[in-house]
Amino acid sequence: MAKGLTLKNVVVRKDGHTLVAVDHHIAPGQVLTLMGPSGSGKSTLLSYITGTLAPAFRAEGRVLLDGADVTETAPHKRHIGILFQDDLLFPHLSVGANLAFGLAPGGSRAERAEKVAEALMDVGLDGYADRDPATLSGGQKARVALVRMLLSEPSALLLDEAFSRLDAGRRAQVRSFVFDRAKAKNLPVLMVTHDADDAEAAGGHVISLASATPHDVAP
Repeated sequence: MAKGLTLKNVVVRKDGHTLVAVDHHIAPGQVLTLMGPSGSGKSTLLSYITGTLAPAFRAEGRVLLDGADVTETAPHKRHIGILFQDDLLFPHLSVGANLAFGLAPGGSRAERAEKVAEALMDVGLDGYADRDPATLSGGQKARVALVRMLLSEPSALLLDEAFSRLDAGRRAQVRSFVFDRAKAKNLPVLMVTHDADDAEAAGGHVISLASATPHDVAP
């Protein structure tokens, strides 16, 4: 059974026009980058992978996670985490409560609080559990969003222009942080971006959506 995320002859179309065509295996700890301008179908591909493709689009091909076909699996059961350019933290919840939302049900309140505290300490935000998300910097919000997603124990990570709203200095820092954490957890990562610096920082294979075909496979 092949570990990692496999897109097997995945083709996404709209009105009969092919937007994205990819056939690729992403091994654990590796990053595949899809480059393309806005409107090229990058986010639409991620929607297909997560099971949330809008009715206006049509897609074919299979999504395999650690060898299991999840193409028809309900979105919340796919164990695929995704980070967007907006952190999407719940403004009415504290930082700690936001992180607790990512935890699987079960465990005592004390046990859950301990997991949250450990996660915050791991990302240099020790003692931030009671903070209002509105008081955090952009980089801190990005770290909290990542940790919340990781606490849900995904088997793969998708990045949807996740760094585009950060300034240059913070962008490099957060990008490195995300890639390091994903590699440490041995997660296959699919990143879509229009920024060449993101692709260079990620390393790994890069596919240009302008030229991708169903057989654009890394050697």
